[in-house]
Amino acid sequence: MNISARITDERVQDVRCDDSTLTVDLIDGRTISVPLAWYPRLLHAAPEQRAIWEACAGGYGIHWPSLNEDLSTEGLLNGVSAHTTA
Repeated sequence: MNISARITDERVQDVRCDDSTLTVDLIDGRTISVPLAWYPRLLHAAPEQRAIWEACAGGYGIHWPSLNEDLSTEGLLNGVSAHTTA
């Protein structure tokens, strides 16, 4: 019997933003694209601020130092947006 296991690696490889979309490439080859509007800090930041990010949490998170914004690949994969207060 031949059983193949699906290998996934949800660590961050690359992050980019345009005016409307946050795109995250994972090490396993998947790409996550979500509306930038889900993350107001990123939406209202200058493109130069959005371009400066670093991997955190063992590679499973993204941190924007100048914005004090942190996202996880788990949250992105589950479609979790930022919580806002009304």
